[in-house]
Amino acid sequence: MRVSLQWLRELVACDLPTAELAERLSVAGFEVDAIEDLAARAAGVVVGYVEAREQHPNADKLSVCAVRIAAEQEPLQIVCGARNVRAGIHVAVATVGAHLPAVDLTIKPAELRGVASSGMICSLAELGLADSSDGIVILDEALETPPAIGTPVGPLFGLDDQVLELAITANRPDGLSMRGIAREVAALTGSALNLPAAAAAVSAEPLPVPAAVQERIETGGLFSLTALGGIRVAASPAWLQQRLERAGVRPINNVVDITNLVMLELGQPLHAFDADRLAALAGGRLDPALLDLRQAQVGEVFNALDGSSHALSADALVVSYAERAVALAGVMGGAETAVHDGTTTIWLEAAMFAPQAVRRSGRSVGLRSESSSRFEKGLPVEVTLEAADRAVALLQELCGAEVQGRWLHRKPLAERPALALRRDALHNLLGPVHASPEAAAAGGDGHDLEDAEIEQILTALGCGLTADEDGWLVQVPAARAMDLQREVDLIEEVARLVGYDRFSSHLPDPIAPGGLTPEQQVERRLRRCLVAVGLQETCSLSLGPARSERPGADPAHRLPLANPLLADYSHLRDSLVDELLQAAQRNLQAGRPGFWAFELGHVFNATAKGERQQLQLAGLICGARQAELWSSGGKPHAPDYFQARGLLQVALSPRAARWSRPSWWTATPVNRWAPAAAARRSACAIAMPGAPSPMRRWIRPTRRSAPRWRNSSARNCGPDRQLNAEGQARSSMATASTWLVWGKKSTGCTRSSR
Repeated sequence: MRVSLQWLRELVACDLPTAELAERLSVAGFEVDAIEDLAARAAGVVVGYVEAREQHPNADKLSVCAVRIAAEQEPLQIVCGARNVRAGIHVAVATVGAHLPAVDLTIKPAELRGVASSGMICSLAELGLADSSDGIVILDEALETPPAIGTPVGPLFGLDDQVLELAITANRPDGLSMRGIAREVAALTGSALNLPAAAAAVSAEPLPVPAAVQERIETGGLFSLTALGGIRVAASPAWLQQRLERAGVRPINNVVDITNLVMLELGQPLHAFDADRLAALAGGRLDPALLDLRQAQVGEVFNALDGSSHALSADALVVSYAERAVALAGVMGGAETAVHDGTTTIWLEAAMFAPQAVRRSGRSVGLRSESSSRFEKGLPVEVTLEAADRAVALLQELCGAEVQGRWLHRKPLAERPALALRRDALHNLLGPVHASPEAAAAGGDGHDLEDAEIEQILTALGCGLTADEDGWLVQVPAARAMDLQREVDLIEEVARLVGYDRFSSHLPDPIAPGGLTPEQQVERRLRRCLVAVGLQETCSLSLGPARSERPGADPAHRLPLANPLLADYSHLRDSLVDELLQAAQRNLQAGRPGFWAFELGHVFNATAKGERQQLQLAGLICGARQAELWSSGGKPHAPDYFQARGLLQVALSPRAARWSRPSWWTATPVNRWAPAAAARRSACAIAMPGAPSPMRRWIRPTRRSAPRWRNSSARNCGPDRQLNAEGQARSSMATASTWLVWGKKSTGCTRSSR
């Protein structure tokens, strides 16, 4: 957001130096990225009068001019190459020593083709006021009254201002309007606001559209059209063009410029349709009943105002007339219905669209505009008609417009409840405050904020206050409704505007001891035990595709995202097994068959009746690890059911929870990721059989011996499924795998195979 200081000081009586104001805004959350001094563009450029012009003796395209810049000085001799230079005109003269940032040129005495030159006659491009120029600027034609000789040129073209470049965060859409910034400055400095009075409201009648269209309008909140006739399209006044240029918006004509000015002033985007062009789309019929707000048809062509053409998808939300898309809702209008020099009647659209719909629309066609950047952050619907009335008043003043009517449909507004702000809660959270940052740095006892200071801050933000026994009931203004929704938000606003550097550095009183909950301790102990028996912990994304290749997976269990970035990451996972299998497959393809891993994380079930989120544990054993080949003569042995069961028994035994890792342990370090909850759970093994009848049991080694396996007879631990004719089951990966699943709601063992 580019903020003109001249415009800002018309709205709030703040006379702080620019650097100090920028510092205060940055500390308060509106970071100032840059300060542009427009006066630097024309420093050293003054008004001159061309007394004589002669042809250069050695060049056909150069002129030698005698230019007077002061009555008491002799005229300067300046060599000029512009075709429109002549005697008897006032021009902009860059004197020797002046620097022109727009062209990065410092003026020095020079000699051109044997003729001395002391200065330069400037064009608008050299002053940074135009992208290109055909010749020098003639002040007699560019200004209403010829200025006096020697007058600085900068103020004549508005180059006496400073512009702050502000970074606006997503939770502060009010910062994308001059009125919002003015309120912020008033609250920071205690200065008085001088906002323009609200324009007279235009009476409206119901928008005659079908019920389905009304329902789609209510998704955003409001849609209105104001019909205006007698329009005279022309160039905007200089003051209006200057305000737009300083804000980084290109002036077009008075109608479009007024809609952009209101957007910058109040933050509400508007759009003007040429009514005659709309009627042409319906065979000469101009009827608001033909209006629609709908999703675009796949392949529907839309020609935007910027000259680009797009084939729309179903993600695009369009405003259509007579079934023709005339605007990409909240993003950009269409070229077919744009205002032009011959426009005499317009329909002024003032609407509110859902932020998600505008974001999807802009992304679907790769467009982003000043309008969409505001709609995407969320705007208060209460400002929409106020902005329309303000634009109507300016159109009447500058374009001679006559109001012919207004149509409106809106969702009924729900009354926002007042927020309770307790005095004790504010003082306990913020603590004592000092009179200045220096006093806070020096230490000492501070004092609680006075009620008068708290009330002054909240009132300056536009809040309505009602005092009660415990504090205040605060009615939040519409412009801050997205940001101020809880008591702690109000406390944060008070602290932010008082200044964090004025508060004392102290700890909460009393100090409560911290520590892990029993659930967190159990969870961490389980991780350590699984690592101790040889498994590595993995951490995978919670997002995945809509379907899983896992046998028996139900796509209905996967919870879809409302606004996914990629199709492969469009749903929340319903199992931890998928990513473990993919990781094992990637290892096998890379020639690393040994993959022993587990993951403890959350899974989600879209069909669950209660809580959709559940903590789950899954493990996988695939192939023999390289570190164990010494024990098998260098020949890998596929893991079996009993080996996996033995590892699980050791990991979950009470003795394992107290076991410390031996000094000879050489397992690869694992990635640790601790979820925030673990509760009473049960465990089960999901096995792919392939085990002989003897079961291998892990024997805890001593420090003097290497780990070893010892065979023992199996009692009550037979395989869970019948073996094949060879007495052995084979996995699809050619190695035995075991999946371990553990969750909050486990009711028994679940078998699965791949």
